Amino acid sequence: MDVVQFLWLFLQILLINIVLSGDNAVVIAMASKNLPAEQRRQAIWWGTAGAIGLRLVLTLIAVFVLGIPYIQAAGSLLLLWIAVKLLIDDEGEAHVKQASTLPKAVWTIIVADFVMSLDNVLAIAAKAGNNVFVIILGIGVSIPIIIWGSTLVMKLLHKYPIFIYLGAAILGYTAGEMFVNDEEMHRLFLHDDSPLHWIIPVLTTIFVVAAGLGKKLTARRTA
Repeated sequence: MDVVQFLWLFLQILLINIVLSGDNAVVIAMASKNLPAEQRRQAIWWGTAGAIGLRLVLTLIAVFVLGIPYIQAAGSLLLLWIAVKLLIDDEGEAHVKQASTLPKAVWTIIVADFVMSLDNVLAIAAKAGNNVFVIILGIGVSIPIIIWGSTLVMKLLHKYPIFIYLGAAILGYTAGEMFVNDEEMHRLFLHDDSPLHWIIPVLTTIFVVAAGLGKKLTARRTA
């Protein structure tokens, strides 16, 4: 591989990781927004470092991990639970206090990134082949971009609370997409022309937002 081919492959991997990490920036911001400013910065750095480290390992074994039947479908359910929990934890004093711990925020970031990185690692592994160095370089360079993105999203969440629901909706939609993209789901009941390809992501989005609104209405009635 000459220098031009190497640079082109590196740029492709960098762009893939940045484009597919938009949802990850959202979950980093939502998981750490209730922390004090100093702990918030620590959560972003530690959570991102742990998530990126895990992503590197996953990318190197992507073929084996994603070859396991139902892995994306199971991951979609986990991500759906995380999306609902992040939104519900934002409602009510008790839940905010419970969610506002550094270890919990870091753990949420790592777990969510693990689930949401299945598409990243498959795309990057397929693109890079056996070139481990360019995989590590491409993911490594994208780290500060992801961190900057999560910081920007967090500012929006604090300034405009409606973005909290938008962020949760994005995670809910991503969970639905992961479910319908699972090869075993295709084999069982999802055909190429099935309307379930767009119905399921829409339903998971509605479910997450409805759970948050339902919790908010319940809190108002009991207040």
